[in-house]
Amino acid sequence: MRVAFFVSLDYICYMQLQFSFIIPVYNRPDEIEELLQSFKDLETTLGYEIVIVEDGSTIPCKDIIEKYEAELEIAYYFKSNSGPGDSRNYGMQKARGNYYIVLDSDCILPRHYLTEVVKGLEDDYVDCFGGPDAAHHSFSNLQKAINFSMTSFITTGGIRGNKNSIGKFQPRSFNMGISKKAFEITKGFGRVHPGEDPDLSIRLWKAGFKTKLIPEAHVYHKRRISWSKFYTQVNKFGMVRPILNAWHPQTRKITYWFPSVFCLGVLASVILSFFNVIWPLCFVLGYYLVALILAMIQTKNIVVAFQALMAITIQFYGYGLGFLKATIAIGLFNRKPEEAFPQLFFKVK
Repeated sequence: MRVAFFVSLDYICYMQLQFSFIIPVYNRPDEIEELLQSFKDLETTLGYEIVIVEDGSTIPCKDIIEKYEAELEIAYYFKSNSGPGDSRNYGMQKARGNYYIVLDSDCILPRHYLTEVVKGLEDDYVDCFGGPDAAHHSFSNLQKAINFSMTSFITTGGIRGNKNSIGKFQPRSFNMGISKKAFEITKGFGRVHPGEDPDLSIRLWKAGFKTKLIPEAHVYHKRRISWSKFYTQVNKFGMVRPILNAWHPQTRKITYWFPSVFCLGVLASVILSFFNVIWPLCFVLGYYLVALILAMIQTKNIVVAFQALMAITIQFYGYGLGFLKATIAIGLFNRKPEEAFPQLFFKVK
């Protein structure tokens, strides 16, 4: 096992990294097979274990796992459904390693993934890191379009893995590492979903831990999704942000208002165009033109580029509407988050 030398503000020490991959899964045996196949192809001499937590699935993946047990060190647990956050915590409690890497079941690892993680931690050790997500060449046009919308700097500001993103990096749970020490002190993920990953990042900062991006440690994030599911997802993202702002007021940013302001601006520009005030609409069209060009450059596919415009529109509208709804409910009417939005909270049994 490789020994990683790292420096912190308080001390200098040696640490033997023992990795445990934590993967919650719910009714997705096909995803687990693709992910386990990518583990077989990892280029690494390090030992590691894979902890798969079946979160009350009615379509279990145990048969798939049995096919790989001879080649990979896998621990499999079945528990009642309590959401991805609690399932990740359960997996970390069962894991034998001292550094946990949390993945979503719809991810595929590139060959160099673990090598880049180790290199990033050796260069500058932190107790929590995150890596970007990318689109594999085998993904559908829809998946590639949504990936562009979710990762482009002009839509999300690079918060999901851009080297030039501003401020502290908040790792996302589709590709996130956390030390055993940090997990034990913070107790891991909360019950809110989505939003459990930025909540954990903020609590880690409060506890004195550092987070960072390892840009080379990317995963291919498949996102088996439709337009309607994508809207539901980003709408929940929007609703969660005011909840996080209420829990952690120091993390509020004006940029979180951008999707809501953009949607209101589009509506206003259309209305103004009927009164021969055209420049606001030209600004909106200019933004979409820039997005189209960037999407074409990145994806090298004109069909994907136009679908990316649809994805951007759904993302802004879904997030913006959810953000406004939650801001009014929590900020204006002082409703408790769990009472106002029970669908965002899992019951831990």
